[in-house]
Amino acid sequence: MPSRSFTPRRGRKGRAKPEDRQAVVARARREQKKLEATYRERSLQIHPWICARCGREFTNANLHELTVHHKDHDHTHNPPDGSNWENLCLYCHENEHRRHLDYLDADGTEVGDEKDSGFTHSPFASLKDMMKKE
Repeated sequence: MPSRSFTPRRGRKGRAKPEDRQAVVARARREQKKLEATYRERSLQIHPWICARCGREFTNANLHELTVHHKDHDHTHNPPDGSNWENLCLYCHENEHRRHLDYLDADGTEVGDEKDSGFTHSPFASLKDMMKKE
């Protein structure tokens, strides 16, 4: 039985052919263009790397935590000027979508738009009169 060597294997001898290098560079450039074409990359180029809600700043190290939010909640509406986007951190983005879902669950009722609750008791109704007696 032949013994197996655990030494690292040697790579191909010689250098890559010039046409191989050119193909790799061309493919890398195509991939870069595809990446830049996504709305996230376009938004990161247009808008600052700051959460539009909480003001948290981002660097290359934590940029993966910065998301792009569609203001009108339509992910197919991607204008080239970025007017439908805002950069939000993960937490603010989740909060925004939760607020939108709550709004939809409430049939479009927002805070302050509630109808009369129907309560008849008013605990402070006579407070003004009590203050005048003193």
